[in-house]
Amino acid sequence: MTEFASFATRGRFFEDFTLGARIVHATPRTLDSGDTALYQALYGGRHILTSSLPAARAAGYVDRPLENWLVFHIVFGKTVPDISRNAVANLGYAEGRFLVPVYCGDTLSAVSEVIGLRENSSGKSGIVMVRTQGRNQHDKLVVEYVRWVMVNKRDPDAPIAPTPDMPKLSDGVAPEDLVPPPEDFVCPDAALAGSDRFFDDYEAGMLIDHNDGVTLEDSEHMMATRLYQNTARVHFDGLAQQNTRFGKRLIYGGHIISHARAMSFNGFENAFAVAGLNAGTHAAPAFAGDTIYGATQVLSTEGTVGPASAGALRLRHLVTKNRPVDQSDATTHKGAAKGERAQDVLLDLDCWVWMARR
Repeated sequence: MTEFASFATRGRFFEDFTLGARIVHATPRTLDSGDTALYQALYGGRHILTSSLPAARAAGYVDRPLENWLVFHIVFGKTVPDISRNAVANLGYAEGRFLVPVYCGDTLSAVSEVIGLRENSSGKSGIVMVRTQGRNQHDKLVVEYVRWVMVNKRDPDAPIAPTPDMPKLSDGVAPEDLVPPPEDFVCPDAALAGSDRFFDDYEAGMLIDHNDGVTLEDSEHMMATRLYQNTARVHFDGLAQQNTRFGKRLIYGGHIISHARAMSFNGFENAFAVAGLNAGTHAAPAFAGDTIYGATQVLSTEGTVGPASAGALRLRHLVTKNRPVDQSDATTHKGAAKGERAQDVLLDLDCWVWMARR
């Protein structure tokens, strides 16, 4: 009998990638109110425009927009069977933008291009860099980003050494390249939104502790990865992970990102949407039972883009495990190499958000 060796069922190993390859991912996904409700149940985010339909319409949206990170995770999940099912770790992100809003009833699909390959010195794995685009049913681009991932080789002893080719990425999304909210965007009511702090109340250098801790649960993580149709083995197969260096299943890094966004309501209540992803690093692994804490540093403010009623804040989300974030975590350079950060810093995420103005 001929062996069935589809990449869709077995995933690609490092030697299966070629520079410039265009990968169309299965399967398009129609999102509805059930997806939104489950996402809300998992993270408890309270930002008003993704929570309230009347508020979203009053602010200038045609409907209640889905959480940006839900959109990201759904598109990301499409790519996992083809890109990172056999991954050791997802290493980082860059050049991400959220473009048109996604609403209930929209159908998302994803395509990736391999833009970088480099075998690791051990010869056992390699780094794969892809640029992914997510589109809706009207072929409009809703999200795009670059990510790089460490992928195992099928045969660790195979002499595979393609010429290293890794592109230089930008230091961040330029403010003028951010896609603004609706031109007729109206600032939400401060009392209903939860705060009277708006764009002009923030300045570079501020570090805001979000105060709340969240203990990670296996059941919630498994539900989240299934919601995103993320099939990476490191998140599912507990028996297989017993033979890895960690000896247990890893928590999906995007799960931490969504908790960071939800936590950031405490201090950034009127940051009504995520605009861009400048850089991101999953600096350490997380496991069920870890308790995570978050804080956010304001890197810069940009008031000359978008409608008059909104400005862009460049934020650095920091998430630690089993202790609160402290000032020393924020003073460590966000591009720090391994060993320069505290070992219990899980996430270092640099992103743009749209903040309402008075």
